[in-house]
Amino acid sequence: MSATSPSILQALSPSDTEDVAQRRALLAEIDASCRGTLMLFFGAALVWLLIGTVFALIASWKMHSPDFLADIPWLTFGRVRPAHLNAVVFGFASEAAIAVTLWLICRLCRAPLMHGWVVNIAGVFWNIGVAIGIGGILAGHSTAIEWLEIPGYATPLLFVSYALIAIWGIITFRFRREKHLYVSQWYLLAALFWFPWLYSAAQILLIMEPVRGVVQATVNWWFAHNVLGLWFTPIGIGAIYYFIPKVLGIPVYKYSLSVIGFWSLALFYNWNGMHHLVGGPLPAWLITVSIVASVMMTIPVVTVGLNHHFTMWGSFHKLKDSPVLRFMVFGGMSYTVTSLHGVLLALRSVSEVTHFTHSTIAHAHQGMYAFFTMVMFGAIYYIVPRIIQVEWPSARLISIHFWASAIGIMLYIVPLIIGGTLQGVAMINPDVPFLDPNKYSVVTMTVPYLRVRSVSGFIILVGHLAFATSFIWIVARWIKAARQHQPTPIVSNV
Repeated sequence: MSATSPSILQALSPSDTEDVAQRRALLAEIDASCRGTLMLFFGAALVWLLIGTVFALIASWKMHSPDFLADIPWLTFGRVRPAHLNAVVFGFASEAAIAVTLWLICRLCRAPLMHGWVVNIAGVFWNIGVAIGIGGILAGHSTAIEWLEIPGYATPLLFVSYALIAIWGIITFRFRREKHLYVSQWYLLAALFWFPWLYSAAQILLIMEPVRGVVQATVNWWFAHNVLGLWFTPIGIGAIYYFIPKVLGIPVYKYSLSVIGFWSLALFYNWNGMHHLVGGPLPAWLITVSIVASVMMTIPVVTVGLNHHFTMWGSFHKLKDSPVLRFMVFGGMSYTVTSLHGVLLALRSVSEVTHFTHSTIAHAHQGMYAFFTMVMFGAIYYIVPRIIQVEWPSARLISIHFWASAIGIMLYIVPLIIGGTLQGVAMINPDVPFLDPNKYSVVTMTVPYLRVRSVSGFIILVGHLAFATSFIWIVARWIKAARQHQPTPIVSNV
């Protein structure tokens, strides 16, 4: 999709050919303006992905083999697990999201990234903040608040860095040359506004001037649920709305569906999260409103799913030729399944069984990995060759990455959903002991599922290593081409 065929160019009039050349020159200028910034963010995101994966494997292994690395205080489960979570959420996922967002905004606005060095400085300080935060967690300075475990002395770096990045994204939008607003831009700009609101509110109410009692749990679940739904989800959906039509060379199926999907997400998602507190000492109306809002999320989920599906209609055979499409379609389908699964989990009768179980962990990975991370992988595979003008060196490595990630995450999710549900049923059964090594108990019945979880983690690691190898290889080719002053032209089919 990156080149116009000679036959098409021959059919164009001189003025049309000139317009195509001008558009190409503009896109080349935009990609050049983003090159250093995006490679910084993508490279750092990859490093945090690998670090987070190692922490995840350690934590997973400890679930069924508690003696593993038990004599190292820095690697106890209570430190490794939040280190994994924050390395992935704020190291990999957020940096990939920021890079993809900046590139999409520049491309859709037809405007280069102005003064990219400011964003580069912000990116460096963001990574310093994440590194200090992860180090603090491993040293035992965690706040013990899920999704916000990074110590208070590191969060100002993150907030200031993000503010610079978001402001630069908005400035680029302000000076756009393309006045038409695309569907993707709605989601991306909304995410840029929503994240600082969520993060600052949670920091103030839980860390700086903490509220008391059950309100802490309320704020915590509001943030934990909405950081996925109002930060990562809009960027993931916006990316799918851009890349699937772009790779296929066709428009989105229905503009009206995209309008309904966006505004219903904005209206209903921020009420979610309280269903995780069913049975807790909270007002019944608060939990009921959250459950109703969760059920209403079927509106944006179904509309977005239909739009993506019918945009792909008649083109599913192209999945075998385009890795970008594979990642995007897998992520889009996972978004639909994850969200509908979330609606089911929000129901009172279901939540009473599944909360506090491994089923909740499986659901979180459905959203963060099967949906969002897979979409980011696809976006990186599309963007990187275009900004550095070097093709990916190995289609086999990309294929290994996709299949290892897809199989690994499914092997993670399905057994944990089943095991977590059985765990919940056992927990509410007074005749089943919580722990008894000699007979059926809540703890012992989960061990086989936890072992499968560890196996899935190793499969996912294989995919991540293939991705890292591809990225390092393409960067090496880029550096070599730059030294020889011979940029390699690409005609990408991914």
